[in-house]
Amino acid sequence: MLLSDRDVLATVKVPTTSDVGSGIVAAVRTILEQGQASPAAVEAVMIGTTHFTNAFVQRHDLAKVHCLRLGLPASRGVPPFSGWPDDVRDAVFAGRTLVRGGYEFDGRTIGELDEDAVEEVARTLQRDGVGQLAISGIFSQINDDQERRAAQIVQRAAPEIEVSLSSELGRTGLIERENAAIMNASLRPLAEKVATAFADALATLGLDCPYYVSQNDGTLMSADHMRSYPVLTFAAGPTNSLRGAAWLTGASDAIVVDIGGTTSDVGVLVKNFPRQSSVHVDVGGVRTNFRMPDVLSVGLGGGSRVREQDGVVTVGPDSVGYRLTEEALIFGGEQLTASDIAVAGGWAQIGDRERLGAIDPALVTGAAEAIRQIVATAIDKVKTSPDPMPMILVGGGGVLVNQQPPGVSEMMRPDHAGVANAIGAAIGQVSGEVDSIFAITDPTEREHALEQARKEATDKAIEAGAAAGSVEITDIETFPLQYLPGGATRVFCRAVGDLAIKETVGG
Repeated sequence: MLLSDRDVLATVKVPTTSDVGSGIVAAVRTILEQGQASPAAVEAVMIGTTHFTNAFVQRHDLAKVHCLRLGLPASRGVPPFSGWPDDVRDAVFAGRTLVRGGYEFDGRTIGELDEDAVEEVARTLQRDGVGQLAISGIFSQINDDQERRAAQIVQRAAPEIEVSLSSELGRTGLIERENAAIMNASLRPLAEKVATAFADALATLGLDCPYYVSQNDGTLMSADHMRSYPVLTFAAGPTNSLRGAAWLTGASDAIVVDIGGTTSDVGVLVKNFPRQSSVHVDVGGVRTNFRMPDVLSVGLGGGSRVREQDGVVTVGPDSVGYRLTEEALIFGGEQLTASDIAVAGGWAQIGDRERLGAIDPALVTGAAEAIRQIVATAIDKVKTSPDPMPMILVGGGGVLVNQQPPGVSEMMRPDHAGVANAIGAAIGQVSGEVDSIFAITDPTEREHALEQARKEATDKAIEAGAAAGSVEITDIETFPLQYLPGGATRVFCRAVGDLAIKETVGG
């Protein structure tokens, strides 16, 4: 998708290619031709990818990882890799070591870091040829000194080992944060290949501009950042769709239904950004605590199979998926799909209507009702209030919905809805986050803690590439932790700013 300010100049969809780069070359070359734009006119390229999510879920291209936890004498009861599915554990596991270290919630030391033990781990990994190390420490998101010191020791003893720190990736919660670091480490060699493929593809096209990759929260990160933190792209797909829907309609608070070929993702926009999940998220069966959008996926897409048995019509959840243009009736295939129903009902004009033949009107009515029920139920599940909300339909399968579902005040179907995902990636901003625990016992300490969180989040956004004058605090929340002493309060703060493209291009 080629964008100039708020004008969509060209769009194209091409299948994902196994080598990543050739698909990007084909897509970008086509949209440059359609948009009649020269490579020199392109200021930046934004890429949204599910490559790393797919690699982890499908257990391919994963590197072996050793996990070093700083926490003894605490935490030995639940060692690293606990609870991992056997197949992914077998693909990633290269050992685990627990050494003295770690902090209390307020930053007090549980144990001094055992530096000799850390150095011994580094030398052992070097001898065994293990190139990836994940380091986690108890409450390291409060104080990351020991994690960083351990990384220094490892890099001094064995410079070729790449280190992923849990304090840079996850949030409060040792096991989930540690899992995030392990997952990230397992993907770093693949991230290097993908980053190189992206850069080579742009060079082939003569594009002398930076490229950015969209991440979980709907903002962007640089290519170098992706090399070090590939795990932060895991939820970029649905996030981009929600952000694109907001941009296309101007709606800041709405339900977004993104219907693809096999599934539909249903999420909620709050102040232009996806509502975030408040619970732990499993990725490929591994428990993590990334900040992920709260999205419900249901088995409804343009390729969903339609069946009738004993007078009952069902739609999905199985689908012909990417073979829609080969197997659907309207494209000359033999499978009755949800797309065929939309064409037969007269609310979509795709494929060849004549190929449907004499389809039973009762079957069309029954399938349309099944689709309506799936969408209505999903919307009901994501809503937190009985009050009607606007709904935005995006994705290529948006044509399946022909009636406004209950609980919806307005049904929007914007132009370019089929490429909302790409638009969400292209308009991505840059963010900085703080998620820490402060000891707050009076109003003065509270204000000081909030101000510190705002400043740290703003500094992180600017460091990530945001233009300083554009950064705003978009979210700040406090959660008193009743089970901890001393007024322990968890503070989450997020700052977002516009990408400083001009400065980056010039540099």
